[in-house]
Amino acid sequence: MPLLGGIRPPIALLCLLILALAGLTAKVLGPAGDPVVPKAVLGSQQHFAEDGAIALRASIDERVTDLNRTAAALNAGAPADPERVLSDLSTTYQKWTGTTVLDLESGKVLAARGETIPLAWLDKDVLTGEHALTPRMVRLETGDVRLMTMALLDFEDRPQQLLIASNSLSVPAINLGPFRSMAVVARGGEVLATAGFEQAEALNSDAERDELSFLQKQMTRLSERSAKETEEDPVSAREPGSRGYPGVSGTLLGDSYNGRIATAGYASLASADPEQRESVGAGLGLTVVAMLPVVQEHAVGQERELYGLIAAGVLVVFGLVAAALLWRAVQRPLLALFLESRRLARGDLTRPVEVPRWGETARVGAALERLRAQLSGGDAESHGKGRRGRLGLRVPLALTAVLLLLWCVPVGLLLNRTDASVSVPSTMVNDQRDRTDLVADRVRRALNEAQADLVSITRLIDADDPDATTGVLDDALKKHTRYESLYVVDKGGDVLARAGEEPHADWGGGDVIRVAGEGGKKPVVQAGAAVPEHKGLTLVGEIRVEFLNSLLARPGLGEVRVVDTKARTIAGSNGFLAFESLPRESLTDLVRAGGVKVGAGPVENGLLIREGRSVTVAAAAPFSGGGVAADVGWTVISWQNAKHFEIAPYEREDRSVLAGMLGLALIVVCLGWIHLVVVRPLRALATSAEKLADGDLKTVLYPRYHDEVGAVVRSLELVRQQLQARRQNQARRSAEPRLGAGGR
Repeated sequence: MPLLGGIRPPIALLCLLILALAGLTAKVLGPAGDPVVPKAVLGSQQHFAEDGAIALRASIDERVTDLNRTAAALNAGAPADPERVLSDLSTTYQKWTGTTVLDLESGKVLAARGETIPLAWLDKDVLTGEHALTPRMVRLETGDVRLMTMALLDFEDRPQQLLIASNSLSVPAINLGPFRSMAVVARGGEVLATAGFEQAEALNSDAERDELSFLQKQMTRLSERSAKETEEDPVSAREPGSRGYPGVSGTLLGDSYNGRIATAGYASLASADPEQRESVGAGLGLTVVAMLPVVQEHAVGQERELYGLIAAGVLVVFGLVAAALLWRAVQRPLLALFLESRRLARGDLTRPVEVPRWGETARVGAALERLRAQLSGGDAESHGKGRRGRLGLRVPLALTAVLLLLWCVPVGLLLNRTDASVSVPSTMVNDQRDRTDLVADRVRRALNEAQADLVSITRLIDADDPDATTGVLDDALKKHTRYESLYVVDKGGDVLARAGEEPHADWGGGDVIRVAGEGGKKPVVQAGAAVPEHKGLTLVGEIRVEFLNSLLARPGLGEVRVVDTKARTIAGSNGFLAFESLPRESLTDLVRAGGVKVGAGPVENGLLIREGRSVTVAAAAPFSGGGVAADVGWTVISWQNAKHFEIAPYEREDRSVLAGMLGLALIVVCLGWIHLVVVRPLRALATSAEKLADGDLKTVLYPRYHDEVGAVVRSLELVRQQLQARRQNQARRSAEPRLGAGGR
């Protein structure tokens, strides 16, 4: 008989899975030692490098966009003097190291501002062809590398002029925090710029200078390795950026020095949208590397390895007891029934059937004994009927489940449990603070850019021609996706021209950037710029809240919000209600503490909040720096549960929960298999066997499975056929004398 199913496979699978789970438990619950650097610290460096890459890419793209936009605006107006062009450009956008206007016909420099721009790199390929006027990286005589951005000035009745602006490919102006350094790396591993290294002259001892030299060498080595990694495709990269970062990112470990090991995260510059191919910064082949020396973790004691072995040993013992219980209560009686039923089907009626003690097998055994008596011509009623228990073989299954649950529940819910006393690396708190400050800087710069764009647009507005003004606003709204609407208002607040949606709030004047809409469904963020030569007229742009929300969503930061001076929510990385308060009083206190001026102004702050059994890492960064947005008084605050960090205590807790859940899955799969394939068919078989023993010879028995139960069903069908033939023969013999008497 081919045993494709039956009782043996699930019990064998149960034993194998228990042994596998025991081995896994011994491996993951009792490691000989934790990694020298927590995964959370490495992941934080990766996120820091991604943030730096995003900031650098956005800075490069904004500079290129602003130059092209300025050139387009100049070409649409009257011819302008080159000196005036550069003066207005430097006044509106203070972001270039040098600017030059060149006459393309004569090659003469018409005007120049800031750093001297060399012109030897200008050739036919730069000015013509498919890649004409594409930004280029050029090395100066000093060895520094500059990004040259070009735009064409095409005035009527004048030779074409070339507007050139140079940008330094320096590390983004972000807060690196203590001990962290960052580098911008070109293809091939060449370091173009670094930040965060102290000057050797400022160090006080030879030991400090030796450590600085070690870190600089580590940055060079790690930069070369990072450049090789980022040359791979984002899909096939060994360590692709986590949580959807469009470029290639990952982590690296360097050498150790004085008990600290160099950790690095790297990220290639990539478009904000993976489907976007127009990013200038993404096409330069640059990589940002963030390096931080971290104190090495000490290995844990051997007692933790012993805990894992004890848990695995207990599971093996429970598994052996469970398998023995199933073998004795289910498998052995079922196999005995299979042999007895086959004996009866062959016609061996000499000895009584061995009836199991209880359950469905006892009912089937009793029915077989009654059928044996019927086949042998004895009194079937004298053998009684099997016990009709409601539980039957469900009892050993339940006992087996309870036995295994006695291991799963304590391991999953009690072993390696954490509380508020968990030690969180100080690096995580510092990185939360520094990355929050970086997000605050991004939002502040975006608001500054929005107001600068408005200033640029005001030069194209003709207040005496409302139709032309509306056309200018419509065109600007299409190019600037950050705005929801653009409109020109007078002193009284009346709208003279508009593009986009209706204004959601009145412009109250005063602040260049303000928030309104209190009591509505969403905040209304407005930026304004006075229209030159038209006193009382103001160009107002309402910035989309969704645009601000998109700047806040960063992996590894948790919940991020922008709040006003009263700690009310203006924007958030997840859903929020307009002007709602922060969910915890401790977060509100953190915002207020960050707004207190220390020295030159408010500073960012990080905090470890322990409440109940949870640990929360939070940080607040008030707006600071330059630009009109620095004075609005807003703060970016972020917080996340420390359970999301990949540090040893939480990893051990997660592994314990995983082991318990795997044990539960093992119980469901194996015992559910036995119940569906063996117990339920056996209960149906017991009912059919009792009906057959009670005299129901008409119901044909069909086996559903090719297993022990199916074999018993086939044997019972043969017995039914034998009893049916026996009854027919008896009826025929009893009818023959009556037929003879009628013939005489």
